Order: sequence, then structure tokens, then C-alpha cells
Amino acid sequence: MIQIICIKNSIDAVDIVWAHFDTSEIDYRESFYALYLNQANKVLGIKKISKCGITSTLVDVRIILQAALLCNATGFIVSHNHPSENLRPSPEDFKMTKKIKDASDLLSIRLLDHLILTSTEHLSFADEGYL
Repeated sequence: MIQIICIKNSIDAVDIVWAHFDTSEIDYRESFYALYLNQANKVLGIKKISKCGITSTLVDVRIILQAALLCNATGFIVSHNHPSENLRPSPEDFKMTKKIKDASDLLSIRLLDHLILTSTEHLSFADEGYL
């Protein structure tokens, strides 16, 4: 039997995303994930969007939204890690979040949060009022 997980807050989302990160890489290589949700905030799936270098990762917004359309998501949460262990969003993080949000708004798919993770902590754009 499949267990359906419902996201109620950023901690729920962080727990799911952390489980998908390679623990041997989270402190030295950036990865970017998208967590897709239905109207009731039940998890439809999670997709690794990219895995790159030490200080950045390339994100193609079209790949994020393609997966959202394919699984009939009405909302999604994006996340990536900071190997530096600095949770402060970079200017690039804000720019990418805006780009993703603007594109998703056109499709009426809600960007619910952007999470920045380290191996021990997280920052939620929604909780901080950035989104």
C-alpha cells in the first residue's frame, strides 16, 4: 500500500527533500530538487533537476514545469543545498526563484516555497517572507 504524504509546513517538505539528497554529497556538491504536490498538498513526486559543482547548479525552469505538468501538480516546492553551510540566499537564489515563480504563474501552478538546505539546517523562502 502506498503511503500518501501531505505537506503541512516547511519542516514536512524539508524532511522529504533531505531524504532524497545523497548524504555523502550534500556538504560539497550543489543539487536542485522539485517536490510536486496536488491541490490538497499531497506529494505526487520528487525530481532531481540538476547536480553540479561546489558553488552553483544550473537550473532549467522548463524541466521543473514539464514535470509539474506531467504529474498534474497544482503546486510545487523547489530546494537546493549550500555546501558552504551558509543559509543566506545569494542574489542568484533570489533571481532564480523569481524566474521560476514568474514562469509557474503563467501556467497557474503555484510555487509554494524554495528551501535552502545544509546537512543540519534549512531556510524556507516562504517562512522568511521572501516568496
